[in-house]
Amino acid sequence: MKKNIKITLACITVVFITAVFFISGAFGRQNQSPGYILEHEKDIAADETGPHKGGGPTTAHKFFKSAATSRLQFTKRILHPGSAIGYHLQKEEEIYYIAAGTGEMTMNGSIFMVQAGDAVLTLPGSSHGLKQTGKEDLVVIINYEKK
Repeated sequence: MKKNIKITLACITVVFITAVFFISGAFGRQNQSPGYILEHEKDIAADETGPHKGGGPTTAHKFFKSAATSRLQFTKRILHPGSAIGYHLQKEEEIYYIAAGTGEMTMNGSIFMVQAGDAVLTLPGSSHGLKQTGKEDLVVIINYEKK
């Protein structure tokens, strides 16, 4: 029951953050009717190796990837046991929201634990990586400006 409440709260937080981006105009307007894009994660799921040479099995849900006028990338990435997002230099702001599970984040050489409910803002010029720990998947919502 506690797990369902945590996941529900995580989803509400993600919806709120997304709504703020829409209201602030951070998402570019689509030149299509009816003026929005609706995608479901089951339709865009892709099995991938952990990005940035992190290794291990992950499932990526890259929402709105085909929205040419959008400046933001919104991704749900599931790091399965033993997987990671490799340590890399960040060139633009990026937000990591931990929706479920536990992990070990390395930020500019410092290591700290993250868990469901944590959010990390990485700033341009910083370096970071994220490793799944524990027995359950690490579910991360990632939002950043497209390159």
